[in-house]
Amino acid sequence: MSRKGQCLDNAPMESFLASLQKELVNLTVFATREQAMAAIFEYIEVFYNRQRRHSALGYKTPHQAFEQRARKMAA
Repeated sequence: MSRKGQCLDNAPMESFLASLQKELVNLTVFATREQAMAAIFEYIEVFYNRQRRHSALGYKTPHQAFEQRARKMAA
């Protein structure tokens, strides 16, 4: 949580939640809570982290950016 006067601390999370709502939640009617949880998990782990490219990461996926950073740190 950001402190008073530090509104940019939450910007990445707010951006992610907006994407989640626009790309999944607002387009789907879930029959059960478990179905919703499974769909959100799949969205995050399969699509968002491994397939969806992000302009802030140089149009790489978060997984690609993480792997690139890990290789640089190991070298």
